[in-house]
This record gives sequence, C-alpha cells and structure tokens, in this order.
Amino acid sequence: MRRTRGVMAVVACLLLLTLAPIATAKPGNGVDRAPQVDLQILAFNDFHGQLGPYYPNVGGAAYLATYLRDLEATTRNTVIVSGGDLIGASPLTSALFHDEPTIEAANLMGVDVAVVGNHEFDEGWEELLRMQSGGCHPVDGCLDGDGFDGADFPFLAANVVREDTGRTLFPPYKVMTFNGVRVAFIGVVLEGTPSIVTASATEGLEFLDEADTINAWVQYLKKRRIETFVAIVHQGGSSSCTGAIADIVDQTNDEVDLFITGHTHNTYVCDIDGRTVTGTRNGGRVFTEIHLTLNKVTKEVVSVTAVNHDVWTADVTPAADVTALVAEYEALAAPLANQVIGSVTADITTTANAAGESALGDVIADAQLAATSAVVAFMNPGGIRTHILYGEISGSELPGEVTYGEAFKVQPFANYLTTMTLTGAQIDALLEQQFVAGRMLQVSDGFTYTWSSSAPVGSKVDPASIMIGGVPIDLGADYRVTMNSFLADGGDGFTVFTQGTDRITGIVDVDALADYLGASSPVAPGPQDRITMAP
Repeated sequence: MRRTRGVMAVVACLLLLTLAPIATAKPGNGVDRAPQVDLQILAFNDFHGQLGPYYPNVGGAAYLATYLRDLEATTRNTVIVSGGDLIGASPLTSALFHDEPTIEAANLMGVDVAVVGNHEFDEGWEELLRMQSGGCHPVDGCLDGDGFDGADFPFLAANVVREDTGRTLFPPYKVMTFNGVRVAFIGVVLEGTPSIVTASATEGLEFLDEADTINAWVQYLKKRRIETFVAIVHQGGSSSCTGAIADIVDQTNDEVDLFITGHTHNTYVCDIDGRTVTGTRNGGRVFTEIHLTLNKVTKEVVSVTAVNHDVWTADVTPAADVTALVAEYEALAAPLANQVIGSVTADITTTANAAGESALGDVIADAQLAATSAVVAFMNPGGIRTHILYGEISGSELPGEVTYGEAFKVQPFANYLTTMTLTGAQIDALLEQQFVAGRMLQVSDGFTYTWSSSAPVGSKVDPASIMIGGVPIDLGADYRVTMNSFLADGGDGFTVFTQGTDRITGIVDVDALADYLGASSPVAPGPQDRITMAP
C-alpha cells in the first residue's frame, strides 16, 4: 500500500470539521437472519444531462429509470449510484436550465449517491453547491417557474478540499447499513480536474491524490468497525481497464473490493488484482448491475458479480413521471432548440485522421476564425462532444438541416472566444505542447504544418513547416490567434496561451458555429489537409 502520510494529515484535520452521516438502508429493508446478505448496486456514469435518448433506439432518462426500477424491485437491498459527470456538457434541454432538469430526473430515478466528476465543475463549485442544496440560479432565477429543491442524494468528494475552510467540498463518504452490515461508499474525482476545466471553476479548491485519499478514509472507517468498502472513482481506463484506473486500483488498500468508475466513456467489467472494476459508456446508454454477497458475521465481501446492460428503448416502457418531466423542459427549450441555423451536405464527424485532424474540428476552427479578426484559430478536440449528422432529425427539420439544439450538443460548454497575440515562437511551442498533453489542436483554414511521428517530444514540429496562408511564420513576429476561454486559461495543458497579450473576449463559441453555418451553408466536410504527419 502507498504511503499516505500527507493525505492522512489532511484527513485528520477534516475529521474535526466534516463527519459524513452514517445512514441506514432504504425503507423496506427488514430483518434477515440469513448468514449472508445480497446487496445490489445499479451504477451508471457520465450521464451528461442526456434526458432524451442518445440515439433513437438507446438511452434516455425515462427508459433508464424503468430499467433501474425493474431491477430494484427484485432485490430488497439496492443502491443506485452515479459515477460522476451526471451533469455538465449537457444537451440544450438540460443545459439551458443549468442542469436543474437532470438533477430532478436523477431524484425521480432514485439515485442514492453520486461522486462529483470533472464536469460537475463546469459552472463553478459554488454552482455545484446549489445543485446539492437547491435554490434559484443567482443570475437567471428559476427559469421553469416552480423553484429548484436540489438533489435528494448526496454528492461525494473525498479528495476535494476547500482552501478557505480546510473541509471537503462535499462529504467524503456515505455509510449505509444492510441487515446489520455497514457498507462505506467513498467518492473521489480525478486529481487532474483543475487542468481540464476552466481555471475559475476550481479556484480555491485543492484536489488530492485519488488512491491516497481512499486509503486514508478506509483506515479511518475500519477503526469504526466498517469492513466493506466501495470506491466510486470518477477516473477510468480503456475497455480492458488499462490506463489511469489500473494505477489507482493498484495503489489502493486491498480492503476495497469494488471500484465503480467513469470519465473515459468506455464499457468494462474487469478484475484488477482480485478487485472488480466497472464502467459504462456515456449518456445513459448503459448501466451496470452489480451483486455483492456480504458475510453477516465478518462483515466482509464474499463475492462480487457484475454485468453491463444496454438501455434499449424498444424493450421497456418509459417511466411516466420522468417522461413528463423531460417533456416539460423540452417544451420550454423547443423555440431555441428547434431553430434551423444551417445545413450540411454529409456527416461531419469528430473522427480524426492519422495526423490528428477531423472534419468537424476544421469546421469549428473555421467558425471561430470567421467570428474574429485573427489569422488562425485553435480548437481543443475535447470540447467537440459529438458529430453533426446529415440524417439526424431532432424536430421538424429536413435531412441535412442543422438546428441550434444539435449545434449545442456539439459545443455545450458556452465558452467565450478569446483573441490574443502570440509570437511565432510561441505558436511553435504551442504545437509542441500537443504531444505532451496527448491532444491535437484543430486549426483553421490557411494554417498548416507538419509533425514527425518518430521525432522526440519537444521536437515533433518542424518550425519551417508552419505556414499561415502559405507563408512561413516568422518566429519573432506577432500574430493574432483565437481560441475558446477554456484554452485561453491554459486548459488541457496548453499553458502557452496564458502568455498571450492584448486579449479580447468575443462571442460564445456555439454562437460562432451557428453564425458560420448560417453564412456558409450548405457546409461540406473538407479534405483534412491542414496537419500533415511525416515519418
């Protein structure tokens, strides 16, 4: 097990300030004299405010609710868990109302506990506190006219500490009792959250190491005679569980038998060092059915089984109460969401070529260039959430027509465009940062360069290949460049942007895309020839 001295010191202070409640099981759990207890956990992650079906035949809050309720009815001891990113990066129906509809839908679905994900911080941590406690938005008020009560379930954030109070932003754990066996759910978000959200959103917070934090709270809770631990970790891995989550599991106390994960939008049920690790795709398309057999005498886990289920809309009847809730908000959002803003000739996707360039990345960069007086625009691929599909119909529009709601699904973060001055040398350094961050910036028309797949990091890009309008850049000259406000603050590790001067703030990024589609339709997918990969 890893050394946890630093985190233990923090936890020791937190124990004096923040004690999470120890709860009993949900109503209906009676006395059971059997030597073993069956606990069912139903988990989903990265819902991202997807109230309607993700595709016509899969997903949707009302359908997911039915699946969860049907399984909940089969097992007396059931806990419903969100693995983070319940809100944030949401479609317009939820985002227009600051994700209040998704919290209300989660209440109806019976969510018992949720870990915060990085996208829970998209509107800032003070707004996230409102998601928990309720109340009208401080600027927009209560847009649906009937108030907002907040989440009925607790958010967990064991490794997120407020610098002003020294307390965790939310409780670190929740303990529930099932027929005499107490189970602790400990929630952590990826330590790197501040680097992938807008800087102001996490200002005043400290994010601690995930494994060290879990280990510290396990030690504390074991002294309270709790022997069963479930870690809810908003961090993930590949479909075979390689990546960041494998490292976290490897470094976490062996007392943790189950890891419910998220963030990477991959579906898996894996065994890592004898521990079960689960995760699902995003948007409410998949959930995990988990069964833990608990020994009533030792209070420990005897066995764990888990299976992922697709949320097929054809197989169940949508829950009436959730359907009504979604319909209410869809009606309120419809005038804006259904507005046709342009058209495309074919699918324009986020699929990148070998050099790292995508057709939709090109279009968005071009839209941002058109909205400003810059000579080049840069777009982070993580801010492009889905494709623009020729055949997608969300309202009464014709095939190929694009609505504002569809554009909002592509760019849901409402980042403002920022234009600044960088030198040619800084642009060169910026391009090199792509290979440290592992994210290829999308670039606007007229900006071209070549990078080498075999060159070492730090020397991937040939400066002589960087051109604007076919003219090599001058490393000593100044250039006006545009990006969104997330990148401008150094997001995704692109710290060169923080060195820019003479900053000007422009319009919201999705509005730039809408304006571009309106002025340039029909838009066709381009040749993706701006970035070239060499051996």
